[in-house]
Amino acid sequence: MVRSIEVPISVLIPTKDEERNIAECLESVSWAGEVFAYDSMSSDRTVEIAESLGAKVKQRSFDNFADHKNWALDNLPFKFDWILILDADERITPELREEITDAIKNDNIVGYYIPRKNLFMRKWIRHGGWFPDYQLRLFKRGKARYEKRIVHEHMVIDGQSGYLHQPLIHHDFKGLERYFDRHNSYSSMEAVEAFKVLNGTKGSGQIDKGLKKAGPERRRILKEFGYRFVPCRSLVKFEVVQV
Repeated sequence: MVRSIEVPISVLIPTKDEERNIAECLESVSWAGEVFAYDSMSSDRTVEIAESLGAKVKQRSFDNFADHKNWALDNLPFKFDWILILDADERITPELREEITDAIKNDNIVGYYIPRKNLFMRKWIRHGGWFPDYQLRLFKRGKARYEKRIVHEHMVIDGQSGYLHQPLIHHDFKGLERYFDRHNSYSSMEAVEAFKVLNGTKGSGQIDKGLKKAGPERRRILKEFGYRFVPCRSLVKFEVVQV
């Protein structure tokens, strides 16, 4: 991987059997000062491809999304003060690269929400809560951690946050069958989290919930309200997420 432009950030890319996605993902961050492929014991060529493109590779057995990524934040030897987390099926555009380069110069902000442009079957999904789909992915080391949640976890930030305008691109090239398999798995884990909400057993370290921000805070409060009070929640989702 040729680093033609070097920006002082560390990129963390969690991977598991991502040989179809990892090369294009890595090329999209070739300008970053360092890149870690944080691998969950892939059985395909993910590690080989990542190493051939200049990424540092660290392997660890997966337990759950929050604990797995928090372990990386606590233990990997990041060189830079700013960390960018990117999934293997996501891409940073040149426009977003330029915005990130400028954003990390602001000493008053410790983390940034980045809008995500989700593609499904090569089509941009603009509604139903799929855009702008803000994700806190860029932050100062030691200033953000994932909440204690086994799936659909968000970051809890210690300090002032900001919002970027240019979206990252999310497009999984593994096919429709893999898409359904993944979401069947996610729905089972989300059912566990719904049970915690209904029984009042959720732990500490959760994101703040509220309707003021068009991001994960709003989605979380609407989701948990739906768990408790809204029958046939999926039938009204496409309306409430636009509130």
